[in-house]
Formats: sequence, C-alpha cells, structure tokens
Amino acid sequence: MDQNTKSFFVGKKIVICISGMAGTGKSTLSKKLAEKYTLKCFSGGDALKELANAEGYDASRQGWWESPEGLNFLNERIRNPKFDQAVDSKLLEYAKQGNVLLDSWTMPWLLKGGFKIWLMASIEKRAARVAERDKITIGEAFEVLKEKEERTKSIYKTLYGFSLGEDFAPFDLVLDTDNLSADEVFEVLCRVIGNMVISVPS
Repeated sequence: MDQNTKSFFVGKKIVICISGMAGTGKSTLSKKLAEKYTLKCFSGGDALKELANAEGYDASRQGWWESPEGLNFLNERIRNPKFDQAVDSKLLEYAKQGNVLLDSWTMPWLLKGGFKIWLMASIEKRAARVAERDKITIGEAFEVLKEKEERTKSIYKTLYGFSLGEDFAPFDLVLDTDNLSADEVFEVLCRVIGNMVISVPS
C-alpha cells in the first residue's frame, strides 16, 4: 500500500466480509487481503474451533470441519445455538471497531454496512480442492461436503432465517472462482477493494 493510500485509509472505518462455501479459498484469501490492507482479520470458523476445543474436541488439524469429529460438533451446534450466537456477537463487536476483515458465513446477513463478498465455486471444484488439502479421494470429499453443508445451512436457517449459499442479496460482489487460480482471485479482489472500498481520491 503506498503512502497516499495509507493516509486516507487511517481516517476510514473499513469493514469487509468474505464468505463462500468450503473449498472456495476464502480463509487463505481473507488473510492475504487483511495483510495487504493492514486490516485485522477475524474468522468465524476459527472462533468456533476455539469453542470446540473448550468442549473437549481437538480442532487443531487441517480439514477438521470435514472430519467425523467436526461433524459431531456440527450436531452440537444444531442442538444448542449458544456456540454460534457467542461467535456472531463477538464478530459484530469487531465490526464496530472498524478496519477489519471478517471471514464469516453469518456477518453478511447480520451486519449492517460493510463491503460483502461471496466466493462461488462448483461442488466439483470445491471437492477437488478439499480432497487435495485433506489427502482424501474426491468422492469422499464430495460426500463429506454435502453432509457438512446440509447441517450448516440448517443451523443458519433455523437461527437467523437465511439460506446459506442460495441467497446472495446481501452481497456487493459475487465472484465465480471456478476458472480462476488463487492468485487471479486475489488480484480481482484487490482491484475491487481498491476501487470500491478504499476509493483513494486523486
């Protein structure tokens, strides 16, 4: 970020939300964008993992959400909304502080204001990415993604009334990532954020 951008950015309270189903690369992109624009990055998924650890789970390994243990914790969240409500309350507090990037499935619906991005990718592409990441077959990744996403959608539909992955009304940008590399997605998002969010005057 050049000096002119920095001086303008200090006076603004930027809030960016990035969402997308598992395998779209949203977590990695969120961290890269937060670093580029000197934003604090908060992840709803990471916060839920901390709560899972407090309940006796070991959520430290990569791909934990798609594991049997991760799916068991999803069932706990279905039975008791306290986990999601605690995380969402904390993310809303962070948003009020400004200059944050939120990696979250719920904030686009719960947060007023902010710039909201949905990363879209086909289930086939996402399954391939998850299979490579977690060292499982594409078939296994496909099945576990379907199961996880059905339960997750149920949680948010019951708790907040929105349809995750189906309702794009809150979003300022919906980007299809199927035919883009991670670097290309990052470049597109940087252009959009630079033009529409930071809007450095000439």
